[in-house]
Formats: sequence, structure tokens, C-alpha cells
Amino acid sequence: MLDVDSLTVRYGRVVALREVGLHLEKGEIVVLLGANGAGKSTLLRTIAGLLRPLTGSIRFDGSELAGCPAYEVVRAGIALGPEGKHLFPELSVRKNLALGAYPHRRDRAGVERSMEEVFSLFPVLREKAGDAARSLSGGQQQMVVIGRALMARPKLLLLDEPSLGLAPLVVEEVFDAVAELNRRGTSVLLAEQNANAALRIATRGYVFETGQVALAGSRDELLDNSDVRRAYLGI
Repeated sequence: MLDVDSLTVRYGRVVALREVGLHLEKGEIVVLLGANGAGKSTLLRTIAGLLRPLTGSIRFDGSELAGCPAYEVVRAGIALGPEGKHLFPELSVRKNLALGAYPHRRDRAGVERSMEEVFSLFPVLREKAGDAARSLSGGQQQMVVIGRALMARPKLLLLDEPSLGLAPLVVEEVFDAVAELNRRGTSVLLAEQNANAALRIATRGYVFETGQVALAGSRDELLDNSDVRRAYLGI
């Protein structure tokens, strides 16, 4: 479904990604692990069309997306839930969600169906639909971020640090929802520092260090790896 090959990205003179390659099959949840600055967010932003790679290929469902603008990436079937929420604080929950459906805005019945699917995934958002986004808890705001991305009807959802700043019980709730939307048919590429939570739902994973893939394997292989257990699982 997604094939990234030899991807190099720079911020000025700084190389943020160096010859990165990975793949994701339809129906998978693939997790990107690594410390801050390892390149996880840069990779997601590049796939999403927010950054232009220096070299390399990003093929999605057989089409080349490297260097395409973000709106074309969304139309191709990829949506990003960014790190740090980035909601419109004064707009209601419903209006924040509706913004994600912009590519399908003329299909009003379809937009309402998508809204209902988000509400079924996150019932609390139905209760808060008329409330300003700024009034929500951190966990509820993260649900809006995920829901807004889902309103674009993506085949592949990119999630950047969805557990950041959330209490442990809320993290579990958010990751249970990610697993459920995956069961409903959405593939997920997830950048996350909370390895325990991410590997609980992941199919496979990649470990990033200084802009490169240092390790790759199935969930069980990563859980059994002594370096991963020591560096990311606290074992």
C-alpha cells in the first residue's frame, strides 16, 4: 500500500532523514519508534506533502507522491493527525470535524455519514459536538484530531504522537480507538514515543535513530529485542 524508498529530507543544512525506506501493507498498523529528533515526525510530514524530499520515492497504491502538494496527498487517500492537536479553539467540535471533510464537502449526506462514524468511534464527541474545542480535555482534543483526519475518508491514517501529554487511562482509550478504526478497514502509520502503548496494537515497527532506520521487525520481534526493551520499554 505504501512504499517509501531512499528518502532524504533536509532542514537547511541539517539532514533530518537519510536514505529512509519502509513499507506498509493494507490493513496494518505500523509504528515508528524513536526519541525526539529521530526523524519520525519529519517522515510523516513528508509523506503528507508538507515537506518536500531532497531525494527518494513515496509510492502509495502504485502512484508516486514524493513532492506532491498536501491536497493531492489527501485526495489520494492519506490523512495526517498532527502532533500538538492544532485545532481551531473557538470553533465547535462539529465544525472542527467538518473541516476534515473539505475534499468531500459537496457530498452532504456522505459528510454526515462520516460524522456519525466518528461519533460512533468517540461517543463523547457527540455529547460535546456543540462545545468549543478549547473547552475539551487533552484526551478529547486528541479524539477530535483523529476524527477530523477520518472525515477525509483516508485509506491510510498518519498519526503523530497521539499519546503526548495524556494521562495513562486516556492513552489506553485513544489507542483502543485506533485499533478499532483499523478493524474497520483503515491502515495506520503511527509515530510514537510510548512504545508500550503503540506495540500493544501494532503489526510491525521501525526504530529510528538520527534520521535513519536502525531496526525493523514484527511487534513480537521488537518486544523481544533487548535494545528495544531497555531503551523504550524500561525493562
